[in-house]
Amino acid sequence: MLAKKNRLKKKKDFENVFKKGRSFKEGFLVLKIIDNKSDKIRFGFIVSQKISKKATCRNKIKRQISEIIRLKMKKIKKGVDGILITLPGIEEKNFSEIKENIDKLFKKARVQIL
Repeated sequence: MLAKKNRLKKKKDFENVFKKGRSFKEGFLVLKIIDNKSDKIRFGFIVSQKISKKATCRNKIKRQISEIIRLKMKKIKKGVDGILITLPGIEEKNFSEIKENIDKLFKKARVQIL
């Protein structure tokens, strides 16, 4: 799980990323990203009911994505706010396929430090 300081929580923050952020799509994930004025790396996740009506399934997907981001935290450049939005089809993917797609997204968005 991501540390509290690394989570986007406020509605205002989500709206800011949606309005001003750049979008990148890879398979069943969309990354909205914006530079923030602090030195923090913050991420939020959106898994809608279109993915699954069951909250347990949606929470599992959030936990998997959160863990992948937590493991990559040292390689992400500082001062970034991001939202990962899931699309239908992700519920059939396993952890390694999700991780692969997030890697591709970060390369596209140039968020990752080599």
